[in-house]
Amino acid sequence: MSNLPQSVDIHEEGPREGFQIEPTSISTSTKVSLIEALAETGVKQIDCLALVNPKRVPGWADADEVARQIRKKPGVRYTGLWLNMQGLQRAATLPVDIIGVIRVTASETFCIRNTNRNHAQTLDEQRSWLDFYKKNSIPLEWGYVMTSFGCNYEGAVAPAKVLAMIQDLHNLAEEFGYTLPGVTLADTVGMGTPLAVERLVDQVRNRWPDLGLGTHLHDTRGTGLANAAAALRLGVRQFDTTVGGLGGCPFAASKGAPGNICTEDFVYMCEEMGIDTGIDLPALVECAHMAERIVGHPLQGKVMKAGLRPKAAA
Repeated sequence: MSNLPQSVDIHEEGPREGFQIEPTSISTSTKVSLIEALAETGVKQIDCLALVNPKRVPGWADADEVARQIRKKPGVRYTGLWLNMQGLQRAATLPVDIIGVIRVTASETFCIRNTNRNHAQTLDEQRSWLDFYKKNSIPLEWGYVMTSFGCNYEGAVAPAKVLAMIQDLHNLAEEFGYTLPGVTLADTVGMGTPLAVERLVDQVRNRWPDLGLGTHLHDTRGTGLANAAAALRLGVRQFDTTVGGLGGCPFAASKGAPGNICTEDFVYMCEEMGIDTGIDLPALVECAHMAERIVGHPLQGKVMKAGLRPKAAA
């Protein structure tokens, strides 16, 4: 049974995801040029940078300067990623939009590799974020469960484990007087399948029918867009994507094509299915070509290579 949404919210994560994993140095001005071009396509949120330790992620050693150089377009949110309180406090000093999020990871091994914290320590860290949000009148918008569909270190992740993580997010929110509006199920290392997406979304919906749902789907093993289609059929409306399929997680222990699902491919699929994205697809394809020129190697996007569907003759 299909429950396709009429429209979707797309969060563009290409700059942050892409530039954190590229082995070659990319100039600050070049990063800014891609971010500004993406803002002209109709996307409403761009994850622009990672506020992390430059020794671990040297591609974002210039994050502060990127934030300061962006010429912002009204109506677009320019966000960043942080993994600890130091990163959040750093974000507060920069001209970026701070989105109230909390994050947990279903795989403890991945959690330790990614953040140097186990689950209990992660919960304590999230409490410090929530305290910061509360003191600064920042609403809680979303929760994330990383490795919701599997982990290269631990293998399969049981849906029951993901449900327990979501319950932890609810409990954390309530400790600080918040209600958790929604959760993103993140296939951080690209181990998901359409059936796994359907089963997990069904179980989450059965337990929390009013909870908003989003996905963050990596295409490491070629199932990303199929997984997104499965989520769409269940009415999921929020999707993280990356232009050209840029990116990947530096701590995912995988090679090949670990990037997120490709924004222009996802937009093409949605529009062909009658789902509104609010995005100018030709302009987005141009951004994909721009991203490919910047990184200097072929990207994974299909529409950028095949082209748009030809218009029917009058």
